[in-house]
Amino acid sequence: MVVDGIRMNNAIYRGGHLQNVITLDNAVMDRVEIVYGPGSVVYGSDALGGVMSFTTKNPLLSANGKVNVNAGAYARYMSAASGYQAHADVSVGGKRFGSLTSFTYSNFGDLRQGAHRDPSVGNFGARPWYVQRVDGKDSVFVNKDTNVQVGSGYTQYDILQKFLFQQNEFVKHTLNLQYSTSGNVPRYDRLVQVSGGLPKFGEWNYGPQQRLLGSYALELTKKKVMYDHARLILGYQKIQESRIDRRFNKTGQNNRIEDLNILTLNLDMAKEIGKHEVRYGIEGWYNTVASSAFTKDIVTGEQTALDTRYASGGATMGSLAAYITHTWEINDRLVLNDGLRFSYVGLNAKFTDTTFFNFPFKDAKQKNGALTGNIGLIYMPSSTCRINALVSTGFRAPNVDDLSKVFESTSGNINVPNPDLKPEYTYNGEVGISNRFSDWLTFQATGYYTLYRNALTTQKFSYQGQDSILYEGVVSQVVATTNASKAYLYGLELAMNGQMNAHVSVYATFNYTYGRIVTGATAIPLDHIPPVFGKFGVQFTEKKFRGEFFANYSGWKHIENYRLNAEDNEAYALPTGMPAWFTVNARLGYQFSKNLGLQVACENILDQNYRVFASNISSPGRNFILTLRGNF
Repeated sequence: MVVDGIRMNNAIYRGGHLQNVITLDNAVMDRVEIVYGPGSVVYGSDALGGVMSFTTKNPLLSANGKVNVNAGAYARYMSAASGYQAHADVSVGGKRFGSLTSFTYSNFGDLRQGAHRDPSVGNFGARPWYVQRVDGKDSVFVNKDTNVQVGSGYTQYDILQKFLFQQNEFVKHTLNLQYSTSGNVPRYDRLVQVSGGLPKFGEWNYGPQQRLLGSYALELTKKKVMYDHARLILGYQKIQESRIDRRFNKTGQNNRIEDLNILTLNLDMAKEIGKHEVRYGIEGWYNTVASSAFTKDIVTGEQTALDTRYASGGATMGSLAAYITHTWEINDRLVLNDGLRFSYVGLNAKFTDTTFFNFPFKDAKQKNGALTGNIGLIYMPSSTCRINALVSTGFRAPNVDDLSKVFESTSGNINVPNPDLKPEYTYNGEVGISNRFSDWLTFQATGYYTLYRNALTTQKFSYQGQDSILYEGVVSQVVATTNASKAYLYGLELAMNGQMNAHVSVYATFNYTYGRIVTGATAIPLDHIPPVFGKFGVQFTEKKFRGEFFANYSGWKHIENYRLNAEDNEAYALPTGMPAWFTVNARLGYQFSKNLGLQVACENILDQNYRVFASNISSPGRNFILTLRGNF
């Protein structure tokens, strides 16, 4: 994930279903770009299967010498979460200097799931009880509405401030400040666990997730010998994550805190030479990770020592890389794309505290270099047809989370460090075709195959020769992130777009993915492989009115296709897996004037009860969304 040219992926990004993207404010986005397939040539480590690039809005300068003031605001209500959101932004711009200020507040209540269940799933996802501490004691209360998932609400603030200075027509400076913080975010899956007939936890929260970003960008657009366009970005990020849990009817509250400081540097240049376009640059980044932990008695306030999630003596991780890409328009019908990147990634984690775990190593060090590349052809046999083929490689170096974490991954499993991890590599091939069959219908199809080497997966492991140890009062199976010798996945993407007339358009998508890990003669499911899914709908526009009616769908994820005791979270599915589902949805918008607009949506109109594959919480039921938007 990249925001305004700065990588968000840090040393403790973990495999699984990351919540970090919620620290980006969608109300201030200018555009979001999705790059499919390995993106390691341009983006480096972690870009194995794609890149999400987010670009926020910039201040608007004045074109006539007068001060240009633009403001926008909206208020939104969401019924499924009894939640609301408020946003305001203002841009002030002169001829050379501009400022953009944005603020968003979000308050999400406990999420209500759909009430209509297939009889075969029984009360899947129902929330019949919840825990609340009253008069110094944990008590179990009956939930009056079992479809309300008590313990899923949270709040969040997002602030952005940008300053833009247009020194002259060829030189631009941008100062970018972003801050996001949440309240405590309940970990819903832990709050519904039972042990011995009683709730397992009295509380389990991710503490406030805080992200501070500051960056300076210099853009040069005057043509020089070395470039036609150049951009330098210097960035700093400060991130804090924490985990707070307490067993039911116990007073000891466990607190584990991670503090990260991240420096980044990107220099990107582009040059056109005849029919050739060359882009090249360097990237460097450096992370420090400090982990602390303590147990606090919520009655007496006394604090005692606790094992940290990551290396007790801290960890550092850094990278330096250089890349070059090339595009050549061979003729009007044929375009060649190619590129190379060399990356060096280093990591050092120190295990200084032996109070809780006495690992057979005090330091875990990694030094990895990787050469990645891609080459592709685009062939346009006619004005209506486009065929592309691409071969590319990607890599991901083990990070601090992969290598050094100690935590209860799932109930009864304890994850321990593995300093012998190797980088994982992918080798990808894909072929796509796009064709316009008439004046109104376009069809696209892409097929791809990816071969993994040294794929990072969770496997059974041992600690001091034992395959099970006592952790937080539970005998737990020891597991660790390890390298599988080989894995593979392949898939097919289909898309159709049709413009029926000036007012009505239709679209449809279909996605299929299959993945396996190969161990000897055995092939077992690869983590994170979704079932068949897609979307189809119709859109209508008429002057001030816009409307959309669409359906989202997902096929069955059968239990035999789950990667068990890993990231697929089979504990939160039915014994047979995750049932297929579909939702019917509608959106309407009306622009009363250039300054005032109203948007109304109803998602999951049929109030279907469903859960997305690998999720630990049921999806929203019938959800009315009302947004009043103004621009001034």
